[in-house]
Amino acid sequence: MRRALDIRRVVAVLKREVKRFAVPVVGVYAETRDPFLVLISTVLSLRTKDKVTAEASQRLFALARSPRELLALPQARLRRAIYPVCFYRVKTKTIRRICAELLERHGGRVPDTLEGLLALPGVGRKTANLVLTLGHRKPGICVDVHVHRISNRLGYVRTKNPDETEFALRRKLPKRYWMIYNDLLVPYGQNLCAPVSPWCSRCKLSGVCARRGVTRSR
Repeated sequence: MRRALDIRRVVAVLKREVKRFAVPVVGVYAETRDPFLVLISTVLSLRTKDKVTAEASQRLFALARSPRELLALPQARLRRAIYPVCFYRVKTKTIRRICAELLERHGGRVPDTLEGLLALPGVGRKTANLVLTLGHRKPGICVDVHVHRISNRLGYVRTKNPDETEFALRRKLPKRYWMIYNDLLVPYGQNLCAPVSPWCSRCKLSGVCARRGVTRSR
């Protein structure tokens, strides 16, 4: 019978390994401690490569850095600033709706509860949890495709989608790891534990990983 995964060991290894990888762009804006910048950069990042997100965020935040300033931008100018992020036309409208909601209902401030964030237009659980942890420094578990894939591949959870993974992790993952779990698994998934043909030969977790779903590796 296979031993239960020691998540403490996994986290310790990941902390060492991810130091050699670039910080995801949303993590860069976390350093500003501005929940609004984290929120908007996260919206831009959805289904978009980090390089494109970083460049779009820089262009946009050079023009506006608050809900009021951003809402004052002509829609066409906002759209040009964030192009070519994926679904840039839809995201333009979503960002404007978010800004209007923040001004009308929250005094221009980004909510600091999961429920408050989820009530914002176009904000799902992944975005809400990321803003909660990176923007407000409050406990949350942000589950994207990397966190979902690696948590299952390791054998730590057995779930079918990111939402199921979040709730499974809320039950199982020690709370002291909630805020850093996404920060560790995302760069690891981007650089080593790829969706197809992961670099198992280079992985320091290969001795404890269940390799669920892995049919081919390097």
